[in-house]
Amino acid sequence: MTARELDAAGITDPRLRAAYRHCRKLNARHGRTYFLATRLLPPARRPAVHALYGFARWADDIVDVPDGTPGGHDGTGTARRAAALDRLAGDLSRGLAGGDGADPVIVALADTSRRYAIDHRHFADFLTAMRSDLTVTAYAHYDELRAYMHGSAAVIGLQMLPVLGTVVPRAQAAPYAAELGVAFQLTNFLRDVGEDLDRGRIYLPQDLLAAHQVDRALLRYCRDSGRTDPRVTAAVREFAALTRAAYRRAAPGLPMLDPVARPCIRTAFVLYGGILDAVAADGWAVLHRRAAVPRRRRALVAADGLLRVTAARLADRRAAVRVPAGHFPPFPRPEEVR
Repeated sequence: MTARELDAAGITDPRLRAAYRHCRKLNARHGRTYFLATRLLPPARRPAVHALYGFARWADDIVDVPDGTPGGHDGTGTARRAAALDRLAGDLSRGLAGGDGADPVIVALADTSRRYAIDHRHFADFLTAMRSDLTVTAYAHYDELRAYMHGSAAVIGLQMLPVLGTVVPRAQAAPYAAELGVAFQLTNFLRDVGEDLDRGRIYLPQDLLAAHQVDRALLRYCRDSGRTDPRVTAAVREFAALTRAAYRRAAPGLPMLDPVARPCIRTAFVLYGGILDAVAADGWAVLHRRAAVPRRRRALVAADGLLRVTAARLADRRAAVRVPAGHFPPFPRPEEVR
């Protein structure tokens, strides 16, 4: 993390600066799309986003330890992973209570939580969802999956909202932020069908699969043989349609964000949505390979984001001079978000 970002955020304590730098490295290494979008935020807000990502990454890595490693997916491995999550929850509780946490991720997260008054329940709900991944391997229907995603995805959007800022009361923007977190996770589920199957999990709802005569055995056969099946393709296409609907529900929340934060979230919105296009362009072969947005497309979207950032910051400076205290500059209607 650059000294400029830390200085802009008012983070001066050497231990805190080191903790935030550690979280930034995690984001840069694992969250390519997320990290690119974060670069479009004002420098003062980036450290907090890295801290939130670092915590989510840590918990996710505990849950997704691959087979054949200590803490893998046999019975003993599940117990070890559960114990690791319990230790993480204890460290988090102590850190949020003002204790002297030893891990840099907890140090940075606790500081971010205090700075932005993030509701601690969001972190607890997230860990509850992570624990369910240790034992739950399938979801009967979409509503059941949505209940899981409250903790695994919606709360991520709710954690982010205080950092991003809004031009409306936060409670008004919260449902849209939560829905965008869901849209992003549904995208991940679609992209990672094969990898999740190798971990023993199926996130596509069972009733959706059954409607297309798909079951775990057929998915496993296609994954192992490298073959495709029209029934699997039809199920994946329907899940993609559910995912696109989540993006449509989330879109009205973009204009509710602080103008200087909108380019960041819009970029993530476009790039994650582009994964759906990449999956379709790849013939819906999610059981065999992970689809990715082409580099040229990513570069174009990022360049557009930079232009929007520049315009928003110029407008923000002008508004600081012209707009009376307590008033907000106008923001576009949902249909104007492109």
